[in-house]
Amino acid sequence: MDKFVVRLPKAETPKKTKSKEKVYKQTTIESLRRVVVIEDIMRYKSILELPDQTKDNMLDALAELKKKMPSREVLKSTKIGHTVNKMRKHSDPEVGSLAAQVYTEWRTFIEENSNKASIEVRCDKQSEGLRNNARRLMADALKVKMDCGLIDNIEREVFHQSSRLVSGSYRRTVRALVFAFKHKPDIKTQLTDNTVSVSHLVSNYKK
Repeated sequence: MDKFVVRLPKAETPKKTKSKEKVYKQTTIESLRRVVVIEDIMRYKSILELPDQTKDNMLDALAELKKKMPSREVLKSTKIGHTVNKMRKHSDPEVGSLAAQVYTEWRTFIEENSNKASIEVRCDKQSEGLRNNARRLMADALKVKMDCGLIDNIEREVFHQSSRLVSGSYRRTVRALVFAFKHKPDIKTQLTDNTVSVSHLVSNYKK
């Protein structure tokens, strides 16, 4: 029967060509350099000022700060400028170099735009009250002072990982950490010895 079968060549399927169209990402107000979220500035400041902080954490914090242009008022109220200025003399040349870049860019921006205001985003008073209570609970559990840099760093990390909301997740995570601090004394040693990072600790107990 094959003698009577006429075989036609298979039609070539057109090859799909990759689209060369540009993919645009949506810009949020917080991604703008002149829009400064005070909580983020204070979080990075807390990371930089925490004793025995890892190099990677310091570089990440400085890289994020480099994306922003805080106003003179923000620099004064948060004192982030003093913190970054001190980091320029850090023993690690890479950290010191990046800190110098951030400081120079901010100083130049202030000189050139002293008459322009930046947009500041702050927490409301009720949220601040709840967060202070969370700090107190964690400080009592760790048996350290409430204004301890470690407590500030932990609370700000919890707030950050809770999408900057004093939500149910935030409260549950704080309770889980308080319980762990009371019943697992080795956690404080791990944090002090830098064998576990604050971000990793919070991630482990996030609810």
